[in-house]
Amino acid sequence: MASAHKEIIADTGPLVAYLDRSDRDHAWAKEAFSRITRPLLTCEAVIAEALFLLRRGGIAPDGLLDLVRRGLLVPKFDLAEEIAAIQQLMKTYRNIPMSLADACLVRMAEVFPDSKVMTLDSDFVVYRKSRRRVIPLLSPER
Repeated sequence: MASAHKEIIADTGPLVAYLDRSDRDHAWAKEAFSRITRPLLTCEAVIAEALFLLRRGGIAPDGLLDLVRRGLLVPKFDLAEEIAAIQQLMKTYRNIPMSLADACLVRMAEVFPDSKVMTLDSDFVVYRKSRRRVIPLLSPER
């Protein structure tokens, strides 16, 4: 993707929308994915959420797992190494409440400072990286 942002961090929603033709954001996700030229980064919590939602929708896991196998979607997060930061984020956003996947993505946005988070989740408008910094997003216009 032609952008000043070096890394794109994928959330659950766009992955599901891309693979589920009946998803309301499928056309947006398909178009957005077509412009991305580098592997997407994510975490295992996002992959687990996406697999759960795809299965619930009757969609086989092969499409998502193939993205990982082909190196187009790269889990690049070590929960054990980042657990203190994750606990702090989940405590800070307890009122939302923040999921483990969301906490991992916010932390990834901190670790990869020139990144954008690709999401459908409006909570990312509220979340901040490094306590005060807006997280650059790649998401559909609503």
